[in-house]
Amino acid sequence: MLALRLTRGAHPAVQLRRLLVAAASAGTGFLLLSALGYAMSHPDSPAAATLRLAWCAPPLAATIHLAVAVARTDPGTRPRPGLAAAGLGPGRLMLVSATTTALSCLLGSMLALLVFLHLRGDLTGMPFDGDASQFLAADSPLPLPAALTLLALTPALASAAVAMLLRPRLAAPATTKAKARPYGRFGVSGRSADRETFGAYGRFGARLRDAVRGGAATPDTASADSQNGSGPQAPASAPAPAPAEEDGSRQAPDDLTPFPVPRKPPAGLPWGITILTAGLAVETYAGRVTADDTLALPTALPTGPTAVLVGWVLAAVGLALAAPGLTHLCGRMLQAVRPGPLRLLAGRGLMAEATRIGRPLGVVCAVAAAVYAMAPRPDSAATAAIGPLSALGATVVAGATVTTLFMAALEARQARADTTAALLRLGAPTAMLRSAAALRSGVLLAAFGPLTLIVAELAALPLAAR
Repeated sequence: MLALRLTRGAHPAVQLRRLLVAAASAGTGFLLLSALGYAMSHPDSPAAATLRLAWCAPPLAATIHLAVAVARTDPGTRPRPGLAAAGLGPGRLMLVSATTTALSCLLGSMLALLVFLHLRGDLTGMPFDGDASQFLAADSPLPLPAALTLLALTPALASAAVAMLLRPRLAAPATTKAKARPYGRFGVSGRSADRETFGAYGRFGARLRDAVRGGAATPDTASADSQNGSGPQAPASAPAPAPAEEDGSRQAPDDLTPFPVPRKPPAGLPWGITILTAGLAVETYAGRVTADDTLALPTALPTGPTAVLVGWVLAAVGLALAAPGLTHLCGRMLQAVRPGPLRLLAGRGLMAEATRIGRPLGVVCAVAAAVYAMAPRPDSAATAAIGPLSALGATVVAGATVTTLFMAALEARQARADTTAALLRLGAPTAMLRSAAALRSGVLLAAFGPLTLIVAELAALPLAAR
């Protein structure tokens, strides 16, 4: 009962996100049912029916990706101390989130079934009865088990993905090296495993300046000196004072950064570039192949060699894999050449959120390049208008991926809420935080915009003359 209240009592914005998942599920379910209707009306061409069913995989993947992103940003299913005492621990909240995702997708699937039956003419008393009766095989009885199996794909896969990604994970045990290191300055134990948060060193790095000047000892060194019988003297190897405080304040060390910057960049950049290059090479080779081996694309889209599809898939996967590393590189380049507070804050933010933002951004770029490449050309043989099912599939994929990117940005904003609050308490102006966010967006647009256009142009070359 408490879990139901958590689901029903969510914020209207959260309910809107769930409705977006239901809408994407409805579009995907209608495409699956349309493939079933084509197979019923063309029993003598199973290969074409299988190909149409295979073209439903991108909308299905985009819908599952959106459902996972919405579940991760749901504040009602986030672990809280009071819920554990009421019996809603991390495992139970994971089940609640998976159930909510399944219900949202099931709502969309049922809506798709109603629209499909209505267009076939099975439901009467409403406008547009039987308008697509020939296309949806209204003269044949609908196999209900097959229709329900296709409609159950989206709720089942989406809830399974949410349960897999939001499952409770045990904290990794601390290593022996991190537990105790009896070394360090003046015999004090070494650095602890947990890093101190931003602001723990004092405002404007007071402790750092004291350590550099050698004028005042830290509490740890003071206690160690008192045990050894010596006063709070500076060590013999203390560095000389900085000639100017401005230079020291402009170079912020890792301990004073407001974001938990990863020590290593994402590992997918070399593989992503390699796969992207291989995909473009396959597309270039496919442009020289004769038109005997053609690729059957959806309605009114240009046809071409079958190897074009392989090249598109490789290029899209490579772009999605390379995007987190490119985002991390953008953040590092933003901090180059003596950065100020604004560039430092924006660059460290991009580095810390490279994986969270980079993956959906790479998927959006891949989808944009594919849509540009698959669009009919005025000088090509295919000049007919895009069919309704092709338009529906493109709308579902594009809308779901763009919404997933916005969900990832919202998740990143929720993750840095504590950091933003700490910066505001330290006196950081709100305009600087907004300028840092705008600078991050501008750098990503300047980096990924030309890259997407180049990939799209190269992907469209094999089909330009056909």
